[in-house]
Amino acid sequence: METVFNTAKEKMTKTLSVLKSDFDAIRAGRANAAVLDKIYVDYYGSPMPINQLATITVAEARVLTIQPWDSSVLSLIEKAIQSSDLGINPQNDGRIIRLVFPQPTEERRKQLVKDVSKMGEDAKIAIRQVRRDAIDKLKSMKKNSEITEDDLKYGESEVQKITDEFVKKVDDAVAAKEKEIMEI
Repeated sequence: METVFNTAKEKMTKTLSVLKSDFDAIRAGRANAAVLDKIYVDYYGSPMPINQLATITVAEARVLTIQPWDSSVLSLIEKAIQSSDLGINPQNDGRIIRLVFPQPTEERRKQLVKDVSKMGEDAKIAIRQVRRDAIDKLKSMKKNSEITEDDLKYGESEVQKITDEFVKKVDDAVAAKEKEIMEI
């Protein structure tokens, strides 16, 4: 029965970490290197993430600098950023690329908050699916006479406690990200 609990916790932890990495990729006005994680550059025929081709630093609160290790990649990185859905025009000075993040409008911030809420809801749905799978596993264990009726009831309540704990963590992460977006 412990393996069911541990498996559920592990899957819920993964769901939470995916949610947090998705939150990092949201462009909310502050310079954040994580916004570049999903942008790939075609480097000698294979797609490579920018962070494997260059040093990415936060120069100021709203400015990211990208300094490639190989200067021949500079234009490729610039083209990849322009063709992405990032919505920022890179400034190339021949050595480094600067990305200046504009202040988001009130309307854009409200849209970002909606997006964050939807991501949080999707994460909660995934967590509830893990709960459902864990309870189904416990019921099949009961059916195969591996556990008793009392064990099943105890197991279901433990799985629910674990689920409630992770749903609260998702709610906290969503609230923190919404607060960050609205403070910009």
